[in-house]
Amino acid sequence: MNKKVFVISVLLAFFACFPVLFSNPYWIGVLNDIWLYAILGLSLNWIVGHTGLFNLGHAAYYAVGAYTAAILSTRYNIPILWLIPVAGAAAGLFALAVARPIIHLRGDYLAIVTIGVGEIVRIALENDIFGLTGGSNGIFGIPRPEIFDMRLRRPWQLYYLIGGFLLITIWFFYRLEQSRFGRALNYIKEDETAAEGSGINTAWYKLAAFVIGAVWAGMAGTLFAAKMTIISPGSFNFWESVLIFAIVILGGAGSIPGVILGAFLLVGLPEFFRNFADARMLFFGAAMVLMMIFRNKGLLPPLVRKYAGVPRVRGGDA
Repeated sequence: MNKKVFVISVLLAFFACFPVLFSNPYWIGVLNDIWLYAILGLSLNWIVGHTGLFNLGHAAYYAVGAYTAAILSTRYNIPILWLIPVAGAAAGLFALAVARPIIHLRGDYLAIVTIGVGEIVRIALENDIFGLTGGSNGIFGIPRPEIFDMRLRRPWQLYYLIGGFLLITIWFFYRLEQSRFGRALNYIKEDETAAEGSGINTAWYKLAAFVIGAVWAGMAGTLFAAKMTIISPGSFNFWESVLIFAIVILGGAGSIPGVILGAFLLVGLPEFFRNFADARMLFFGAAMVLMMIFRNKGLLPPLVRKYAGVPRVRGGDA
């Protein structure tokens, strides 16, 4: 067993036993939040880290998924876990409609447009669009998830549900990263002009990456709705998008371990400094500035890949 496999095995065993070793519901709840933000971070990492698209409105797709699940489960009594793929599809379709006309934008232009999309979604939810979203009060009474007639109410039960989904997320994005699709995206990120020149349909690949990230954010929104049992537009504001973006940048864009570390630091660490709540944003801002100066690729940047030539990809090859 090599060192990497050993470390991963020890970490998995520790976190699998965490609710047994530390039965404090508060800290289990904190880990639930960390897992949820790690899932969101990994979904955004696929857009920012692997494709190089600056998306500062990721909370919009998170919101679409959460509200889709909440509306369908409260109005039609559909078990909320069944709605995970439905919410993902809704967020993906929304992302497809939004991203198609703007996917050619780059850098700060794209970032500004995505901020606008996020705010449009939040304002639409606050104005009770189609009489479905409950306005600023949101939606109450979202049913807890059930597995084999067991309703998951306690933090340790949700811990294994959200943690299990995180493991699926890690496996999915790792496999995607190793695929031809993932290699093509990294090639586009490294040099989009060269990728276009070699026959890769860059617009198609970037749009597909954007939609995949949005689908996963929508599914994470379902878990959030099931965990909280109440959602409101305030949970999906601009600062939520900034937090998800910061998790990716702090940990290391393009790095799965880095994003998980970023979620631990930005979601878990502030819980230790609750007595200094007023100064938390100050420390947070200072840490981000220092990191940009001394470690601008993140705490755990991805390994540098070397490509011997242009990857042969499907769908976009000339």
